[in-house]
Amino acid sequence: MGTKTQPQLAKENERRIRANDKEFNAQFKYHNNYIKTSKYSLFTFLPFNLLEQFQRLANFYFLCLLVLQLIPAISSLTPVTTAIPLIGVLTLTAVKDAYDDIQRHLSDSQVNNRKSKTLRNGKLVEAKWSEVQVGDVIRLDNNQFVAADTLLLSTSEPNGLCFIETAELDGETNLKAKQCLTETIELGDRHDSLWNFNGEIICERPNNLLNKFDGTLIWRGQRFALDNEKILLRGCVLRNTQWCYGVVVFAGVDTKLMQNSGKTQFKSTGVDRLLNFIIIGIVLFLVSICALFAIGCAIWEGFIGQHFQLYLPWEHIIPKDYIPTGATVIGLLVFFSYAIVLNTVVPISLYVSVEVIRFAQSFLINWDEEMYYAPTKTYAKARTTTLNEELGQIQYIFSDKTGTLTQNIMTFNKCSINGRSYGDVIDLRTGELIEITEALQSVDFSANPHHESEFRWYDRTLLDAVRSDEEHSHVFFRLLALCHTVMAETVNGKLEYQAQSPDEAALVSAARNFGFVFRTRTPNSITIEVMGKMEEYELLNILDFNNIRKRMSVILRRGDSVVLYCKGADNVIYDRLHGGQEDLKARTQDHLNKFASEGLRTLALAERRLTQQYYNDWRLRQQEAALSMDSREQKLNEIYEEIESDMQLVGVTAIEDKLQDGVPKSIANLQSAGIKIWVLTGDKQETAINIGYSCQLLTDDLADVFIVDGNSVEEVEKQLRQFKESIKIYNRFRPGGIDGFDQFNSDSNMDPVSVTMTHTSDFMQETNLPPTPPPPPAISVVTFRWDDKIKDNKGGPDSAECNDLFGDEKRSDDGGCASIVMDENTGFALVVNGHSLVHCLSPELETKFLDIASNCKAVICCRVTPLQKALVVELIKRAKNAVTLAIGDGANDVSMIKAAHIGVGISGQEGLQAVLSSDYSIAQFRYLERLLLVHGRWSYYRMCKFLRYFFYKNFAFTLCHCWYSLFCGFSAQTVFDPMFISVYNLFYTSLPVLALGVFEQDVSDKNSVEFPRLYTPGLKSELFNIREFIYSVLHGAFTSLVLFLIPYGVYKDGVSANGYIVSDHMTLGAVVATILIVDNTAQISLYTSYWTVVNHVTIWGSLIWYFVLDYFYNYVIGGPYVGSLTQAMKDLTFWVTMLITVMALVAPVLAYKYYLLDVHPSLSDKIRQKSLKKFHSRASSDVRRTASSRRGRRSVRSGYAFAHQEGFGRLITSGKIMHKLPQDFAFPLGLGTKKTQTLHNNLNSADGQAAKTNNVSGQHMVNNNTNLRRNQNQNHSSMADITADGRGTGGEGGRGSGSGGTDDMSPRAPCQDLDTINL
Repeated sequence: MGTKTQPQLAKENERRIRANDKEFNAQFKYHNNYIKTSKYSLFTFLPFNLLEQFQRLANFYFLCLLVLQLIPAISSLTPVTTAIPLIGVLTLTAVKDAYDDIQRHLSDSQVNNRKSKTLRNGKLVEAKWSEVQVGDVIRLDNNQFVAADTLLLSTSEPNGLCFIETAELDGETNLKAKQCLTETIELGDRHDSLWNFNGEIICERPNNLLNKFDGTLIWRGQRFALDNEKILLRGCVLRNTQWCYGVVVFAGVDTKLMQNSGKTQFKSTGVDRLLNFIIIGIVLFLVSICALFAIGCAIWEGFIGQHFQLYLPWEHIIPKDYIPTGATVIGLLVFFSYAIVLNTVVPISLYVSVEVIRFAQSFLINWDEEMYYAPTKTYAKARTTTLNEELGQIQYIFSDKTGTLTQNIMTFNKCSINGRSYGDVIDLRTGELIEITEALQSVDFSANPHHESEFRWYDRTLLDAVRSDEEHSHVFFRLLALCHTVMAETVNGKLEYQAQSPDEAALVSAARNFGFVFRTRTPNSITIEVMGKMEEYELLNILDFNNIRKRMSVILRRGDSVVLYCKGADNVIYDRLHGGQEDLKARTQDHLNKFASEGLRTLALAERRLTQQYYNDWRLRQQEAALSMDSREQKLNEIYEEIESDMQLVGVTAIEDKLQDGVPKSIANLQSAGIKIWVLTGDKQETAINIGYSCQLLTDDLADVFIVDGNSVEEVEKQLRQFKESIKIYNRFRPGGIDGFDQFNSDSNMDPVSVTMTHTSDFMQETNLPPTPPPPPAISVVTFRWDDKIKDNKGGPDSAECNDLFGDEKRSDDGGCASIVMDENTGFALVVNGHSLVHCLSPELETKFLDIASNCKAVICCRVTPLQKALVVELIKRAKNAVTLAIGDGANDVSMIKAAHIGVGISGQEGLQAVLSSDYSIAQFRYLERLLLVHGRWSYYRMCKFLRYFFYKNFAFTLCHCWYSLFCGFSAQTVFDPMFISVYNLFYTSLPVLALGVFEQDVSDKNSVEFPRLYTPGLKSELFNIREFIYSVLHGAFTSLVLFLIPYGVYKDGVSANGYIVSDHMTLGAVVATILIVDNTAQISLYTSYWTVVNHVTIWGSLIWYFVLDYFYNYVIGGPYVGSLTQAMKDLTFWVTMLITVMALVAPVLAYKYYLLDVHPSLSDKIRQKSLKKFHSRASSDVRRTASSRRGRRSVRSGYAFAHQEGFGRLITSGKIMHKLPQDFAFPLGLGTKKTQTLHNNLNSADGQAAKTNNVSGQHMVNNNTNLRRNQNQNHSSMADITADGRGTGGEGGRGSGSGGTDDMSPRAPCQDLDTINL
């Protein structure tokens, strides 16, 4: 009975798929390729949507109220007063939800109806993506999206290679190589063979690990291991490959792309959550008041009312035999009656108004011309209408890098050749640098037939040096044209390059435009065209790049000359240069520092001339190391170190990873607003750090940049502990802290001075000396200023700047102001690697990680998966209870966007996955600044002001019934006309408050951006909270009391001049209602800071509309209060009463506003007062990070960043990546002697062990940030003292060694599977 069938076991533990066998696959009930992100269907929309809406407490409350109003015995108001607003808000919300879901349906339909070529009964047919099933064999053509996760079977390229672009997954546009099993290459594109393919795949269950796949293929009685290199993931695009075939392994929601997309979460704003809490409180308050009045009514009826039954008869349902029982029943009924009468304290029109305001604010975002991106004709778009005010309360921003901060375009910007810097344009008249803009004339390369029209270079001196055959420039560009793994192909008669990384593409492109054109390559040759002349080099070795070596080299031979060209990180190259270059290295280091300070990505270039004899001897030793079974990786590294030493420095390249326009300024402004920015990227650590500096997220003024890169929990914990100690040291010595400030404040006789302190020290240095107290960390600038003129200058410019623009002030005993002006860039930054982040997010280290991250100005997480991005966001939401925003442009950002409170999609070049999952979409990152600081702040400001006024006017209106209850025996009789109660919120007061919520602004959009500190009230929820709500309630209660008591006192025994009695109930109600409307008009006039035509029309129009509607209702329709207001207005008593009452209500408000403006002005008040004076909240407005903008300090950090990956060198030299056959190569692959053949067969069998060794050694290379900083400082300070350390035997070793063994070995041998390939 408990035995499980084979399909059940397979489903639990593994996934079994048989190609082209639908019946076999159907038993497992795998998901098809249909994607559904919509929530409703045509039939489920109405019940599901209503169910969702009535889960909101307010809607359910009004539904219960409507039911009560249907009972005549307890209701004094018609049910229409509640039914119409309730139906209205339900309809409005339903229409909005339906619109959103229709958009999701359209998106789903677009994806599901994409076409895919699928094998059916041996024929290739065109099918929709939604019809693709697990086990189907599908064909992909060049530039086509992959429909599902597919096992690669065969391709059009030799050796079963294909190339894919993963921009939809990770935002990277560089190509990645995939290779199918050699056993399935033979299937080719023969449909009969592919249809007969019946291999069975046993693999892992669906998961979200993009870089991992484990499986086995069983075919023809053999088992073949499957890994991630043989899988094409949904969302990738096939590039540079004519066609390929594969069998579907995961489809639909099981694909890794969808597994990483995350769940759609219901999002609500902090204001919504606060409103829900407030409504609960109001309901409890309402119940208490109703209970109090019910008791009062029962007492009054029991003692007084029973004697007036002749005039006030009890209802027939009331027992009259026993008075206490009758009084109790009346009190119970009155409880529900008051619940109905007082329901306007939480009117449903509040929710209608909130939805309308949000809807209008969304259109203001959509119509903002300042966020229109002309190149793509894209406007900003609010894809949801319920989160606008949350944009004004963002505390954390989580941003992707590639495509979000950057354009993913690399440009060759500057270089240094033989100690001379190129790239800057100097004005010959003044000697000053000219800023490079689009308007500046670029160098004309049209004389070069292979030039690229989009290439831009502005310094003509470099082109002149090349054309004048200057030796060093030729060596520089020849190195760039030869030392790479780029592939060249001719498309439509034009030479095009395909590079594994955009860095290499930019360097090879630069060499091409300067006349050193890379033309073609074979596994053992490279052909370039130099100034119109062809040069062919024999490619002897490629020493491939990896993250540990941080360099790549090629060894080439042309004629009798053998040369090694190397490029890599500057600190790595500098350690491998020969002596005698001290002056050159020092000058080049200055250029490196300058390039790094400008945020450019740098690579150092070097060469080494080798003798043929030395190279042959080295090659023999390299092959011996490759065959070693013990410490193979270590021996190979030593061999590489030997030949990559004693090099001559050629120069430095500086590439700009082009940021989107305005990114540095936007980030600086957002940080000034108090928002913390985290960058979560899949890029390498060096690349992420480099972009951090480029966009000013990181600066050289930071006290330290912490790097967490431990591979184990223990290593990560140790690093976090060290960083925490560093922060403690910093806090102890920083100015303004307990120790630092008291030290300077203790001297009471200090003269007015400006003290500048600069401490530069590295802490956490690992030495063998006994522990000593570390020195204080780097603090840029601290200024103590005592200014006597400030003391009598309330609200003046100095006071405003001291208080609100730069920091808090401390007043001395004599009234002076000792202001602490600290550099806003001072602080810490944290960089975390993906493998370390796994441990940081674990329960045991989570708190420590958060503690350090919270003290950092910026955090960068690199090499993170899409799921890790979402986990980081969830951690901050949960642990910090902070409002988060995630922004990205690719499918790898979808889970992060869905997890955050606000998701923003960049409508970039990587598709629309992020946009479709987002709440807001913008075309460029820089528009986020305006979206938050302008629209977000305005939306929050408007919503808070709207809510404060709305609660005020409703409590002022509703509580009049409470005061009247004291004079009507708690009978639930209303003081106002029932019609007035019904339309008070709908017709009389709705439009002015809506205009306030849509158009109100305290300062202009320009000032909102210019003074980012204006954003901080939203971070602290200062504009609407429990305190502000209570203030509005008390203000409303006071207003209602004055509103009722003054007219009541006047009209209680009032007689008109004609002798008519005016003390009737209807006259009192009409007078109180009229004064209430006038007071509302006066109050909202005081509330409004920004007057538009709409405000004037709605405010004054509503006042006029009240009198028009009252006349129409009473005289045309024939209301019960006909003539009451008209008669009252004929008497002077009415006008005097109204004037006194309104003045009594407005005077305290005016006095309080002027008190705040004079004594405690807010920053917005000061800005409005100084709107005619032009001053800035921040000293620096420079976008680019030049040396002058940072007080002339030079960066001593490395600008190295290279997005290359290991492996392409092996593909090139093995010939697997080539389109030509081996017999077509210029330098045929040598087969070698029998001895060589045996040696290489052994090498192939040992290669797997070498790979494992490589991985292990990589895991133990821990890069400590403080050691790196220290080493860089030492390299910079003692550059002139660097001498050769004897590593490598260079020229001497090569010249002095014999040539033994060369006769027995072929000069080239196909060692295809080594990191260094001998050809």
